[in-house]
Amino acid sequence: MTLPRRLVAAIALIALVAAACTQRVSGHPVGAPPSASGASNPTTSPRTTTPTPSISAPTPTPIAFRDCTQALVDAGAPIPPALKGKLTIGCGQLAVPLNYAHPSNAQIALDVIRIHDNDDAHPIGSLLTNPGGPGASGIEFVIDFLPQLPVQVLQKYDVIGFDPRGVSLSSPIHCLSDTQKDQLLAESPDMTTASGFAKAKAESKEISAACSSKYGSNLQYYNTENTARDMDQIRQAVGDPRMNYLGFSYGTELGWVYVHLFPKTARAIVLDGAVDPDTSGISQSTEQVQGFEQAFGQFAANCKTVSPCNQLGDPAQAVRQLTDTAFANPIPTKTDRKLTQSLAFTGILQAMYSKSLWPRLATGLISARSGDGTELLQLADSYNRRAADGTYSNILDANTTIGCNDSRSEPSDATIHATVAKWIAKFPVFGRYISSDLLSCQGWQPDRTPIPDPKAATPTKVLVVGNLHDPATPYLGAKDLAKDLGNAELLSWNGEGHTSYLQGSSCIDNHVNAYLLTLKLPPDNTTCPAK
Repeated sequence: MTLPRRLVAAIALIALVAAACTQRVSGHPVGAPPSASGASNPTTSPRTTTPTPSISAPTPTPIAFRDCTQALVDAGAPIPPALKGKLTIGCGQLAVPLNYAHPSNAQIALDVIRIHDNDDAHPIGSLLTNPGGPGASGIEFVIDFLPQLPVQVLQKYDVIGFDPRGVSLSSPIHCLSDTQKDQLLAESPDMTTASGFAKAKAESKEISAACSSKYGSNLQYYNTENTARDMDQIRQAVGDPRMNYLGFSYGTELGWVYVHLFPKTARAIVLDGAVDPDTSGISQSTEQVQGFEQAFGQFAANCKTVSPCNQLGDPAQAVRQLTDTAFANPIPTKTDRKLTQSLAFTGILQAMYSKSLWPRLATGLISARSGDGTELLQLADSYNRRAADGTYSNILDANTTIGCNDSRSEPSDATIHATVAKWIAKFPVFGRYISSDLLSCQGWQPDRTPIPDPKAATPTKVLVVGNLHDPATPYLGAKDLAKDLGNAELLSWNGEGHTSYLQGSSCIDNHVNAYLLTLKLPPDNTTCPAK
């Protein structure tokens, strides 16, 4: 499972946001789904050119934001000192149709957060954000993101985060217990053996069966197209005539679906770290595995030049030896859990998202080789959104649900077997480990809503931002998305890690800020340097 995302979990803050939103909107919680008239890996969604049918959505009720600033400050929300007393954080909810084809039937609740600068009139309006996933919390993102946001952006926009339908606080999908997730994420099936392949298939079907058993036919409505429609409901509910949007990773896919459905309402749209619209299924998964393999190559080259990482010798060989050991005999940690092969690989994968994690990966590999897998386990838990008390966010449930609902079908067993062999030969670090994801949607419910093509005649150009060395959403995706949208500009960064904006490049930041504030685009074919 590869979930493009940027954040470290802030579970205590999210719980506090939930407590701050004491007045719930009317509607049915997803945990006890109503009967509706008439729900993985985000990089396996095939594309369709079938026109999306016109749906007339209801006019939403304005969101009544309640001031939850002090509650979040008391819980340690990272509000910069210069902005304390200057910002108001509002918590609110919005009721939206579960099924937009029958909007008068069942509704679900979306949780929304708004950052408002009290000193400014926000002449532009609101800036809606999404951090990726699918399944990452947009509320968590905005809270964590706040210290990095340029003051001039806060002065011109109310910054809005929301948990998409089925995610975190927004009528969340919960298919598996925390105990089941502990067991599932620790399993290390060998996809090259008949027994390992069968085990991986059984694990995939366990998730599918659990979700279908709990949510029935309502499961199908947790998909990207419906979330894009929810975004337009939020736009209307906060009183904005046009949409301003900042999306990262899977959030780029969500963004292009929005502009495909609602091109005339688009204003400033920034799509950073694009999912590739021109590949699907195994081809797109192969791009992503290659991206992670190349990122590990960059880590390995750096590792040989710095201490203590250079103690590992050949990093790729060290990883192979370590993970082979963990497969045969899971490595002890300073907890009651052991580091299995799967958890070791997950910890390594987490470090590929940001160069800032490379030192932790180095010490984690050194410690694990000496018999202590604690640090790699901590990295894996960060990736999997597991808190110290053993509770998980619902990102696994939501990612599988949304990713599989967005797909048309899954590859056959024969195709997967052939792909596993190719990946192991071509991608020796991650190929074997990630290959089990190819089974993630087998047995999923059949009523699906494939992602539409991104082409959209927006009145202003969309800004697509691509990192030349992005492991999770390789750069080719940004090039393809800018081309396919038809009215877009590509801004590139010769950087490392996942996504580009506010990742350390003043060149990228200045261009994105200028576009958000004035719609000024960078010169054609702009590539910002690494530093």
